Parts: sequence; structure tokens; C-alpha cells
Amino acid sequence: MNRLTELQDQIERLAGRGPAQRQLGLPGLSVMRSTGTTHPGGGVSRPTMALTAAGAKLAVLGEQPFEYHAGEYLISTLDLPITSRITQADPYLAVGLAIRPELIAELVLGDPTGPHRKEAPGMGVAAASPDLLDAVLRLLRLTENPTDSPVLAAGLEREIHWRLLTGPLGSSVRQIGLADSRISLVGRATRWITERFDQVIRIDELAAFVGVSVPTLNRSFRAVTAMSPLQYQKQIRLQGARVQLMSAPVDVAAVGYAVGYDSPSQFSREYRRLFGAPPGQDAQRLQSQAAS
Repeated sequence: MNRLTELQDQIERLAGRGPAQRQLGLPGLSVMRSTGTTHPGGGVSRPTMALTAAGAKLAVLGEQPFEYHAGEYLISTLDLPITSRITQADPYLAVGLAIRPELIAELVLGDPTGPHRKEAPGMGVAAASPDLLDAVLRLLRLTENPTDSPVLAAGLEREIHWRLLTGPLGSSVRQIGLADSRISLVGRATRWITERFDQVIRIDELAAFVGVSVPTLNRSFRAVTAMSPLQYQKQIRLQGARVQLMSAPVDVAAVGYAVGYDSPSQFSREYRRLFGAPPGQDAQRLQSQAAS
């Protein structure tokens, strides 16, 4: 039995037989199982490794698609607004693990000659090496052992971070731990935008806050997130609107105003472009799925 098949079996055991997403004992570690494909869903991805063990998933960042199949993983290096959907499921099985910047920084100190590219993007997909699959499998098995897990889990988490740092997406992962990296710079900018997503933002004020020129900000932001700061703000607004519509059905126009839109028609048009349905219809679909 190869490592990928063993990983599939382990996820099935931890997640159960039905559709499920289960958080495991280690913070930031989860397994997911789905028995069918899904509609596009929105959210903000944190610094994370998402490894597909069976099936396939599509994540879209701005206009850029990232599809990853069995044996491939997606890396997100900062808070990024994405839409995603499961495209193959028989079933779909996956593992998620939060990437810890402080651990990456510690590992970078021990590997000063590792890959480093300033233009490294904020998201990418790569094939998982046998060593990475083995480390993830051992970590999942360890969660079933409450005696050994408190002692050994930290070492396996460290090994997985090392495999990511020395893997095909190492240049992007490396920048998570560097305070002066382009990803760190854009991360400060995205946090500033997120805190003011419902307000009119001025790019010169944002650039001043980050401490770079407007051209440098725009160039760095697009290189990391595949979108401009204003496009990022629009995605955050629409993701926030979707959460409001799903959690408490209210007037659609009021939700649009609450997230910063002055025009209900513009809100509806941009919402439909991102999620594939107008706000009211999408909200009904989400509430129906939640109730089933």
C-alpha cells in the first residue's frame, strides 16, 4: 500500500463515512471528507497547507485558478479572499494544516542558503513528495494516540514545515517567516484594508502606512495576491456580505450598504459575478444547504 492510499484510509477513519470537516487535537490541523461536488463558496484563506488525498478542488484568487488533485497541495501564505469548490468527489478527502510564521522563521535561520525569490506569489500548487505525505500521515496517526501526541506532535509539525520550506513552493513559504519580505509587506497592507473594508480607501494612505511608494505597493500587491488593493477590498466586501446573508436573512440592499456599496445594482452585479448567483438567490441556496 503506497503512502497516498494509506493517507486516504487514515482520513476516512478520522473524518467518518459522511460529509464532514473535523478539527483534530493539534491547533490548525483538520481533515475533510465530502461525498459530492459543491457550489462555489467564499472565504478568506489563512497561511495554510491544504493537501488533497482524493478527488480535486478548485480555488480562485482574483482571476487566477488553482486546481489541485490527489497527491497535490495548495499553499496560501497570507490572508487571501478566495472562492473555492470541490470539483471531483468519490469521495473528496483532504488535510489542512496552518502554517506558523514563527516556525518558518526558525527553520529559515537554519537554512540561510535556501530558495528565495522576492517575486514569490502568495498562493501556489505543487505535487507532494513522498517525504511530505509520510510526515502528514504520521501526524494524523499520532492524533489517535493521546499518550504520545503531546510529546511528538511538535516534532512532526516541524518536519512538515521543513518539507514545505524545501519543496517546490519553498520560495513562497520562506517569505512567511521573513519580516521584510514582500509577502510580509503585503500582509500588513491586507490587514489595513480588512480593518476598513467598508470605507473608501486611498492608495497613497495605504502606501504610507506600509512604508513604500504607491508603484511599489501596487506592484508587490499584485505579485502576491494576483489583484490590486481595490480589487482585494471588493473581494473582502463581497465575502463579508455573503456571511451576513447566510447567517441572518435581511434586506439585500441593506447588506450592500453595510459592506460599503452605494449602488444596489452594482452590489448585485458584482456579487453574481463572484458567486454565480444574485445575492437573494444565493442566500436562499446557502440557507437550504445549511438546513439539509
